[in-house]
Amino acid sequence: MGAIVLLPLGVDDAVLDRCLAALDAGTAAGTSIWLADDAQAGPRAQAVVEHWLAHTPLQAEYTRRARPLGEVAHLDEMLRACDGLDVAVLAPDSVPAPGWLQQLQATFARDAAIATATPWCNVGETAAWPRLGELNPEPGDPALLAHVCAALPSLHPELPSAVTHAVLVRANARRRAGGLDAESYLGWNAALVDLSLRMAGLGWRNVLCENAFVSRASEAPSRDGDLEALAARWPGWVPRLADFLMHDPLHTLRQDLQHGLQQAIMPRGQGDLFVPPSPLEPPV
Repeated sequence: MGAIVLLPLGVDDAVLDRCLAALDAGTAAGTSIWLADDAQAGPRAQAVVEHWLAHTPLQAEYTRRARPLGEVAHLDEMLRACDGLDVAVLAPDSVPAPGWLQQLQATFARDAAIATATPWCNVGETAAWPRLGELNPEPGDPALLAHVCAALPSLHPELPSAVTHAVLVRANARRRAGGLDAESYLGWNAALVDLSLRMAGLGWRNVLCENAFVSRASEAPSRDGDLEALAARWPGWVPRLADFLMHDPLHTLRQDLQHGLQQAIMPRGQGDLFVPPSPLEPPV
């Protein structure tokens, strides 16, 4: 059975509309997707959801709580309801490029020891492109970028932890590691990082899926005390993260993606400059 996509809703109707349009354009028809609203979406966002549900080719469900449960507890509730399924969690402002989920699932198929697969992102921290750890602009041509990503060798280098613009989480690894820790973290970004570190402690891998790209409008928000809680629980994580950012083990891979994109763009930009002459008329 295929993975299910989980999209916890935020309050911004414009970014939600953009995310849903990208999902329709870049995800295989019939893919299961769950839009879960922890009493966050206002009337305009709910209207966006209603219109989308009536037209999407995806197999979509929408739930809304009468009262907010809290974002970590709410996402944990969603994950528990998907027991036995690989789950792709998307940030509310994400813009998945074409083929994103197919590539994440292919990453899982290549190595059963992979617990989480994270795609590239313009603001993806350790998975950022084109510059590591920076707030890069969103790509101008996501479809072309997705095509170039798909052509990269599938090496799946290890990351210090999952990154939560978009992450595919393996079902049996999630079951062994337990649920999200709603007591220690206020934001589900930190809670998912914590889950990925627990899975790594059990011998699983958190990797980059270099064959997929999911952009987003801004960097992941950090709730008060969450980074401190992560550092206290995982004292080795912060030094490992700093070492990763300092030595940039993905440098060559990011250069390969940049070079591939430049090569793909050049024929497009120059094609109209080299129009071949019309063939000669055949002799009568």
